[in-house]
Amino acid sequence: MAVSSVCALSLGTPYVPPHRLVAALLDGDTTLAGIVVSELRVPRLLLALVAGACLGAAGLVLQEALRNPLAVPEMLGVSSGAALGVAAPLVLALSLPAAVQPLLAIGGAVLGGGLTLLVAGFGRSPSAVLLTGAAVAAALQAALLVLMVMADQLDLQLIYRYLLGSLSARTWDDVTGLWPWLLVAVPALVLCAPVLSVLRLGDEDAEALGVRAHRARLAALAIAVVLIAPVTAVCGPVAWVGFLAPHLSRWFAPAAGAVRWLPWSAAWGAVVVMAADVPARLALAPVETPAGAWTALLGVPAGVALMRSGSRRRHPRDAPPSSPRGAALASPHRTTTTEDTP
Repeated sequence: MAVSSVCALSLGTPYVPPHRLVAALLDGDTTLAGIVVSELRVPRLLLALVAGACLGAAGLVLQEALRNPLAVPEMLGVSSGAALGVAAPLVLALSLPAAVQPLLAIGGAVLGGGLTLLVAGFGRSPSAVLLTGAAVAAALQAALLVLMVMADQLDLQLIYRYLLGSLSARTWDDVTGLWPWLLVAVPALVLCAPVLSVLRLGDEDAEALGVRAHRARLAALAIAVVLIAPVTAVCGPVAWVGFLAPHLSRWFAPAAGAVRWLPWSAAWGAVVVMAADVPARLALAPVETPAGAWTALLGVPAGVALMRSGSRRRHPRDAPPSSPRGAALASPHRTTTTEDTP
């Protein structure tokens, strides 16, 4: 995170050496370097941190609530719904204030996530939720394609860059607009983490421990919507951060639970977005590429590799049998008893 932060603040035009960053920030509006660092690069860096942390935490919430490592915002209709809520007024030429965009994104995310749960029976089957969410996401993406066909050339370029997830030209206003939603989401996450650990045991065991699994799953989806929608309204759907960050947290602490994984997923999400935004700015300079393109390009194969590696670490081939009877059957010095005979 420290290396990515220094690169994000130093590299670019103009180049600011790392040892001059503090002086550039203190200079403020008096020098070109001060203006670029304080008014462009610092808010972009903070937005990458906040957006990545929200997406990483939301990805872990969805994966733990649905007990599926492939449950990500992109496959549940949440990200597509939020993007549709923001893109529709732009294409329809509706003049709306910027403060309304998070509400539109939340409305679209609720539409996508609610439709997924409605068709899947309100979360009674986690696997059904995931399969239904993939279908809902595909339908919402088709609606976005229809909007892109209706848009003129200028709006089409804006929508295209927005749908790939970009941090370009973001200011302090975009950063400050996220704080009210974080004040709601962070306490909800703290309360949600112990419940996620119980949901991992299965619905029947969770019910036996006093947790109503269906309601807890709905609450987890609501928290994920509050985390994802405001970020999508500002940055667009930065793809697959919610898939990679939870697997990074599990890979480094495979024996931990949701309570410990949650802050690490947020931290890894922030690192992923920060690290992706640096090549997004500089790889094809002076043309900027969307950060979401880099997170999707690198996040999917890295997440799959981590998922398979973590599965092998949790279930090694040479692990001893877990049950006493299995140990007896596997033992080379096994003695035959009356229990072993048919």
